[in-house]
Amino acid sequence: MLILGVILLLLGLFVHITILTAIGVILLVVGAVLFILGAVGHPVAGHRHYW
Repeated sequence: MLILGVILLLLGLFVHITILTAIGVILLVVGAVLFILGAVGHPVAGHRHYW
């Protein structure tokens, strides 16, 4: 999710497509939150790691 967010963010910035930039930022933030929750040991959706 983090990698997809970065790819969409960069693609949106280079091609000047606002919706790709917005989706990229959203995926990047959600991926970072899930990664942090999984890294500190909180179960996410019943799993210790979300991946």
